[in-house]
Amino acid sequence: MVIVLDSNIFISALIKDSITRKLIINCKELIVIPEFLLEEIRNYEEEIILKSKLDKEEYKKLLNILLKYVLVLPDEIILPYREQAVEIIKDIDINDVLFIATALAFGDATIWSNDKKLKKQNKIKVISTQEIMQL
Repeated sequence: MVIVLDSNIFISALIKDSITRKLIINCKELIVIPEFLLEEIRNYEEEIILKSKLDKEEYKKLLNILLKYVLVLPDEIILPYREQAVEIIKDIDINDVLFIATALAFGDATIWSNDKKLKKQNKIKVISTQEIMQL
């Protein structure tokens, strides 16, 4: 199984030493994030550091550790699936288009997200943290 992480899952693993972080580190499946998520993380870095109560060096170390457990999928691999992803998600939440496109790039990927709106589409399987724990 290929699992695509949405932003909130990855960022929550950065903020708190929680079950989410442990699941990412111990997952036996291939975990993928779209490259653009790294830009989003950079944009919110100060907020993430503040919420995590880590200093900048600890934060960078943790980010690098988590990135060892995921495959960062380059934009050029995702972008050919963008149009198809827009058709799937346009009436639900267009902000999730690149996660849908990332899942489409793998054919049978599952998105790990706690966003209930994502489950309203029926083309890509979406599972919550609770469901990941049951796997």
